[in-house]
Amino acid sequence: MNESVRTMQVRVVLSGRNYELADSVPGQLTLPEGASLDDALRTLAPLVPSDRVLPRSALVAVSGTHLGTVNRHRPQVLRDGDELLVLAPVAGG
Repeated sequence: MNESVRTMQVRVVLSGRNYELADSVPGQLTLPEGASLDDALRTLAPLVPSDRVLPRSALVAVSGTHLGTVNRHRPQVLRDGDELLVLAPVAGG
């Protein structure tokens, strides 16, 4: 018997470095139920245009909880309806 994979939706918000101009980045990711933050970041990375790569130092938060950076964050299992925020550092003054 072929059991279908259950999925969930995670809202994606990229901030900083003009990510709002990146039409290739969806506002939501469809992931397998029980996917982790790492799974979401791996899915998201190739969708970001090469000139706006996700910096390893970008902050990540899930549904308002700061978890660290793209490179170093606490493990987190995602739930349907979570919001993934990736906040890239910006320069200037």
